[in-house]
Amino acid sequence: MLGLSMGLFIESAVAVLMALTLGYCVILNRRLARLHADREALKLMVGDLIAATTLANQAIKELKSTAVEADITLSSRLEEAERFGIELANHVNAGAAMMQRIVRLTNVARQHPVLAPVPAADQEDALNAPKQNNKVRAALEQLSTRVSNRGVAA
Repeated sequence: MLGLSMGLFIESAVAVLMALTLGYCVILNRRLARLHADREALKLMVGDLIAATTLANQAIKELKSTAVEADITLSSRLEEAERFGIELANHVNAGAAMMQRIVRLTNVARQHPVLAPVPAADQEDALNAPKQNNKVRAALEQLSTRVSNRGVAA
C-alpha cells in the first residue's frame, strides 16, 4: 500500500507540474503573440520614419539649391548696383565739375562787363550752384559710407 500511495503521490505531483507547465506555456504564447504584433507595428513605424527622413533630406537639398541660387542672384544684383552707384558718382562728379566751371565763367563775366550780359535766370542758377554742390558732396559722402559699410558687413 505504501508503494501504491507513493506511486500515486509521484503521479499526482507530475500531473500538477505538467498543469503548471501547460499554464505557463499558454501565458508565454500570449506574450509571444503580443510581441509579434508589436514587431509588425514597429516595422511599419520604422518604414514611415525612413520615408519621412528621405522626404526631409530631399527638401533640405532643394532648400540648399534654392539658397545657392538666391545667393548668386543677390551677389550679381549687388555687383550691378555697385557698378551703377560708381557710375552715378562719376556722373555727379562730372556734373559738379561742370557746375564749378559754369560758376567760374559767370564770375569772370561779372567781373568783365565788356562781355555779353548774363540773363537773370542764369545768374540765379550760378548763385544756387554752391548749394547744389553741397548737396552733391553730401550724396557722394553718403554713397561712399554705404559702400564702406557694405564692405565691413560682408
